[in-house]
Amino acid sequence: MTTRLSIKTTEGDIIIRLYDETPGHRDNFLRLAKEGYFNGTLFHRVIEDFMIQGGDPDSKNAPKGKMLGTGGPDYTLPAEFVYPRYFHKRGALSAARTGDDVNPDRESSGSQFYIVWGKTYKPAELKQIERQMELQQEQEIFNQLAKQHHEQIMDLRRNRNRAGLQELQDNLIEETKKLCRQNGKPAFTSEQTEAYTTLGGTPFLDNQYTVFGEVEEGLDVVERIQHCPTDRNDRPIEDIKIENITLL
Repeated sequence: MTTRLSIKTTEGDIIIRLYDETPGHRDNFLRLAKEGYFNGTLFHRVIEDFMIQGGDPDSKNAPKGKMLGTGGPDYTLPAEFVYPRYFHKRGALSAARTGDDVNPDRESSGSQFYIVWGKTYKPAELKQIERQMELQQEQEIFNQLAKQHHEQIMDLRRNRNRAGLQELQDNLIEETKKLCRQNGKPAFTSEQTEAYTTLGGTPFLDNQYTVFGEVEEGLDVVERIQHCPTDRNDRPIEDIKIENITLL
C-alpha cells in the first residue's frame, strides 16, 4: 500500500510518500494529519541549502519573535533507521529529534519533521564525510564499551589505580578496533553517491535521524521556502503556514 499525502502550504502544495518500512513513523504522521494536528502550524525553522522544519504545535498563531521548536505531543518515537536504503537525499522527509547528549537512542519527536534540501557534493567531499563517519563509529563503539565497564572504571578511579585504568583503556581500544573491523568501514552506496553528487542532500545526517518518506511532487515549493528570509533564530520573517495535510 502506498501512503501519499498533500501538504498544503501558503507557498504551494508538497506531495509526499510515506515509507511502509518505517511503520511507526508512517502511522503516527498519518494519525496526526487526520486529526488536523498540523493545521495552522508553521515551517518555523528554515535554513538555506539545508532543510525546512515544521510540526511544532506551539507555532500556531505564534507572535513574531517567539522562540519555537520545542513543542510536540508528550511522547517520542523509537528510531526506525532503514539505512542505507533510505537516506538524506534532496526531498527526504525525516523526523526531528533532540541531541545525542539527552537522547542517546535517537528517538524521534512525536510531531516535528523536516524536508531535506541540502547541496550537491564532489566525490572527494563524500570521501571526507566517510572518514568522519568512521571516526564517529569508533567513538560510539568505545563509548558503549566504556559504559559496560563503568563500575570497574569507577573502582579503579576510587583506588587511584592509574596503571589499571591505562591497561583497561588499552584493552577497550583494542576491542573497539576489532569490532570496527567486524562491522566494516562506513561507506556510501553507489545510489547514495549518485544522489549526493547530482541531486543533492545532507549526507552527514545519514543514520542519525529517521528518514520515513520523500517528496514526490513540489520540490519547487521546498526550494522556494528554503530561500525565504529568516531571523537570527532561522524563523521565516513572513510566516509560512501549513494549512492542512490530507491523505490522497
